[in-house]
Amino acid sequence: MAGLELLSDQGYRVDGRRAGELRKIQARMGVFAQADGSAYIEQGNTKALAVVYGPHEIRGSRARALPDRALVNCQYSSATFSTGERKRRPHGDRKSCEMGLQLRQTFEAAILTQLHPRSQIDIYVQVLQADGGTYAACVNAATLAVLDAGIPMQDFVCACSAGFVDNTALADLSHVEEAAGGPQLALALLPASGQIALLEMDARLHEDHLEQVLEAAARAARDVHTLLDRVVRQHVREASTLLGD
Repeated sequence: MAGLELLSDQGYRVDGRRAGELRKIQARMGVFAQADGSAYIEQGNTKALAVVYGPHEIRGSRARALPDRALVNCQYSSATFSTGERKRRPHGDRKSCEMGLQLRQTFEAAILTQLHPRSQIDIYVQVLQADGGTYAACVNAATLAVLDAGIPMQDFVCACSAGFVDNTALADLSHVEEAAGGPQLALALLPASGQIALLEMDARLHEDHLEQVLEAAARAARDVHTLLDRVVRQHVREASTLLGD
């Protein structure tokens, strides 16, 4: 990566975006009729699929049932062809387990689990193609799938990554920008309240710059919310039209 200019003197990134500009986002809801909820999303060249089952009775030992809320189960996997690196275990490895835990923490903060005590909600996310911002794409796909399943939430959960290059905060990092190293963070936000569902940093960043990077990620997450809200409204209109027919 030596010599690669991530930000030009004119303020343009490698892929031609401005510092705070999102990659193109396309999404669909209801892609699987067999699941209670499902969604597919593309953020740039990162592609993720999410399916949701539940709320349903606890599977396995009933001792796992929570008397005051639903148990949220999240599982993450990546297709063996999702990156240039071939993996023998596309799921069940350390990274997949960590991502599943992060997704569970994120959605426990947003789903109104107290409405479904002694039940279970399963969220399965698979990355079909990874090109940066994997966690954010998974969260955004899962949000649409949970909404498609009709599971009550406090708010949308919208996620985006951000980094810091040449004293400039960059939103929605691509794989090239992530691979270059440097401070990066991932943020999952509930846009209406501004509540942070999850915040993770994987490198040191001086406190003088933290607020700038965090604000770039939050602003981008709100832009994601605008796009996801549009997808939901379009899906509801299409469903209403079908029911009307």
